[in-house]
This record gives sequence, C-alpha cells and structure tokens, in this order.
Amino acid sequence: MTTPADVNDVRDPELPGRLLTVERDALVPLLRARPEDDFKIVTTGCPEWTVRDVLAHCSAVLLRVMEGRFEKGAFSPESNDRDIAERGDWTNAQVVDELEKGMGEAGAVIAKAGGALDGVALGEWVHAGDVREALGEPGAYGGPGLPYALALLTRLSRERGMVPVHADVDELDEPLKLGDASGERPPGRYIGDAATLVRLYMGRSTEGAGVRAAAYELAGVEEGELNMYGG
Repeated sequence: MTTPADVNDVRDPELPGRLLTVERDALVPLLRARPEDDFKIVTTGCPEWTVRDVLAHCSAVLLRVMEGRFEKGAFSPESNDRDIAERGDWTNAQVVDELEKGMGEAGAVIAKAGGALDGVALGEWVHAGDVREALGEPGAYGGPGLPYALALLTRLSRERGMVPVHADVDELDEPLKLGDASGERPPGRYIGDAATLVRLYMGRSTEGAGVRAAAYELAGVEEGELNMYGG
C-alpha cells in the first residue's frame, strides 16, 4: 500500500464519503450473512455495547448528520443511549438497512460541512472495526478503507493540535507525519503496523484479538498522548 495521497493540510471534501462507501460495501454484506445471535456479542472496543448497539449508534449518527440534528447534548453518552433505545424494537435487518443508507448518503452532507463533520466518517470506520473484531472477522481497523482512514487521521491529528509523531507504518512506503509539528517539541516515533496505530489513536486496546504490545515501538511519546479522544 502506498502512502495516502491526502496527508497534507489541504482538505479533500470527498474523502470522508469515499471512506464511508468503501466500508459500506465491505461491511454490509458481512453483516447480512451473520446469524441473529452474533448481533448480541459484546464488543471489545465499546465494552458497554453489543454489536447491534454499535451498529444502531452508527446509523443514528449518520441520520443526525443527514437531517442536521445537532441540538445541545447530541452525541453525548446519554444521547447515544437514547438513539440506541429508539431502535430497540427494530429487527437487526432494519438496523443494517438504515446503516447502509446512511453510509451511502451522509458523505455528501459531510463534504459540504467544511471539515466540521469529517471526524464522523473516521469514527464510523473505527466502529466498523469494533464490529469486525467482535465477530472474529479479519480486517479490523484495516481493509480497503485503510488508506482513506489514515489520510483523515493524519489531517485531523494536525488540526486538533496533537503531539507530533513520525509513524513508520509497515504497510506504507513513506512515514506518516501526524500531529502538530509547529511547536518546539520534537516528533515522537512510531514503528509498527497500521491497525495498531489506529488502535492507539482511537483509544482501542492493543492487547488481545491477536494484537501484541510487542508488535510496535514508541519513542518520545506516551501511549496516552496518542488517544484522540482523551482516554
């Protein structure tokens, strides 16, 4: 895999939508082929939620984006729980249907938002990784959407003023330059695979599910400083 093209500070408004549709095309057929009981499995990435809960949350967020419903408290833990509860009587197939629609249509709205909603697309992709991991499927925090996700992660880490990090990612030809390098702090260094890098930045565990802490190296930066969501 080559280094993602959109790793500079110029926003590609179509990138979040591409990430969503690529993940939709990979995830939805997988979900439709799983037995009903699999939707009851508790995820590791969100241990308070089952697979169904994660999917309901993802579809609800995309619906909010498409409808422009960003009232005070939207996306708070309480709001997320209400969104999931509102879908409590739905079948699993209905939840997947709504998710499929949202992943196909929300990109156009995100593109017009000037970057304010780009993180939604990255979050949806990460939650898809949570689901894959819970179901024992390959490609958690990877797969065909990975180049787009890394491009978004790189730009968002800069915009949010995170610590500078040069990441030598196994799957890439050139290192990623994450975080804000405009200050005096020298960049930290990451060496390892892309999925583990995503786990660190998204606050997911690097232990278990076939991931070993020894599979990566960090220098000049602490693990907690990489968590985009503050732990």
